[in-house]
Amino acid sequence: MATDAAAPKMGVMRQLRENPYILGLSTFASLGGFLFSYDQGVVSGVLTMESFAADFPRIYLDSSFKGWFVSTLLLLAWFGSLINGPLADRFGRKGSILMAVVVFIIGSSFQAGASSISMLFAGRAVAGLAVGMLTMIVPMYMSEVSTAGIRGTLVVLQQLSITLGILVSYWLEYGTQYIGGTRCAPDIPYTGGTSSNPKFDPRTDVGPHGCTGQSQAAWRVPFSLQIAPALILGIGMIFFPESPRFFLMRNKEDKALRALAKLRRVHPDSETLREEYLSIKAEVLFDESVSRDKFPGKTGFSLWCSQYASLQFMGCNAIIYYAPTMFAQLGLSGKTSGLLATGVYGIVNTLSTLPALFLIDRVGRRPLLMCGAAGTFVSLVIVGGIVGGYGSSLTSHASAGWAGIAFVYIYDINFSYSFAPIGWVLPSEIFNLGNRSKAMAITTSTTWMCNFIIGLVTPDMLEKIGWGTYIFFAAFCLMALLFTFFFVPETRGKTLEDMDEVFGDTVAQEEKLRLFNIAASMGLTEALPIEKVDHARGVSAEAVEEV
Repeated sequence: MATDAAAPKMGVMRQLRENPYILGLSTFASLGGFLFSYDQGVVSGVLTMESFAADFPRIYLDSSFKGWFVSTLLLLAWFGSLINGPLADRFGRKGSILMAVVVFIIGSSFQAGASSISMLFAGRAVAGLAVGMLTMIVPMYMSEVSTAGIRGTLVVLQQLSITLGILVSYWLEYGTQYIGGTRCAPDIPYTGGTSSNPKFDPRTDVGPHGCTGQSQAAWRVPFSLQIAPALILGIGMIFFPESPRFFLMRNKEDKALRALAKLRRVHPDSETLREEYLSIKAEVLFDESVSRDKFPGKTGFSLWCSQYASLQFMGCNAIIYYAPTMFAQLGLSGKTSGLLATGVYGIVNTLSTLPALFLIDRVGRRPLLMCGAAGTFVSLVIVGGIVGGYGSSLTSHASAGWAGIAFVYIYDINFSYSFAPIGWVLPSEIFNLGNRSKAMAITTSTTWMCNFIIGLVTPDMLEKIGWGTYIFFAAFCLMALLFTFFFVPETRGKTLEDMDEVFGDTVAQEEKLRLFNIAASMGLTEALPIEKVDHARGVSAEAVEEV
């Protein structure tokens, strides 16, 4: 594509200035990340609130039950991201986002108005289905409407929005904990497990007759406020264009051209726009022809299943979900102090994402990933060593405790500029058009399954193996460093159509000849240089021209 080919020659900031509409669209779409991270982050504070403990003492006291409460959202997020591939191909990227918004509002309403454990779990499940859908579709939508030179930067906005959601949830809960009122714990027998904060037991320590001075609003308000950004996202997406690639997949060429013209802010008859449009169309026709050859006679659902058939634990979510518990383990006593330290963690998390916005399309993906993996590994080893070395005596060794807290923040810094944003960027850019929605559904659902396992087992790990929890996650950081070094190529500045060559996919490279023939029939030989086909096939330019 002419537009993408020229993009890397300009600085990232200049390209962003020349594409303000795409920047605004991507920023708005990234509200999807805000929704799921807010819902994730809000749980960590709610779990420490006395009013929540008074209403749901079993969740508060039983570490296993607490793990299931947190992980219900994650399990359904896995399912939501997995099923959203065919939904995105059937109803469009916009339609998929709008459906997820509706589902999220329903789930949030259930959580905010929960009067029983079953209703609370139902709300977590429904909201989880929605956030899984959003985390799969938003990065894909942003990558498809962007240009190659700024695609990484724009998709990083998703991660920045995620950190903002966590930050807002942390500090909002720090404020709502002071909402007064009288809540009494129901007469529910304790069935086992121990409290994450042994100094507080809702059966005996919430005051006379099991009552606390916190109002229900302390935990209901944070759950209910997440409905507002969901409504903003849903209403706003109505006015943004659908992905041109999706329209071409549905043979709606006029709509595809109009959508692309709106995205690039140029007239539909512009020469550069027509060239980009035809390049996308050539890629769509190419993928359709490959599907026909690979899966002859298959259409509809059977084709979708056949295409699906042909296709890490680093600890960040453990800290997001259970930050107050971890800070208490490092000797930070008192609920207010724990929530305050958690709020600071949210600030560090957000600020540490900003470097990725400016570096990902300048220095590339690989350097950021390797530096981040090394930094997280060292940080977690140090935190584990401090917890293991001092144990329960950390409360009387303040300097060691603060050192551990500092390295939790350093861990967050390293994760936030590397794996956190690039984990969304790479899946959105490395797959070919025909399988992109399906492949992203698989990669995103895998992420959510890892998050589900982390959310489920972390409470028991912190309680039973203590410092070993940090070493466990450190080991995965080391594996991430080795995996990046040996297996992850650089994708900076590459178009979505160039990724097969980047990853050394020889089968796909050979099929580029077919793409060249399709493009040549459309007058696009300049958009797809002979050298690319020559490199893919391992033949001379003259041989390609003869074809």
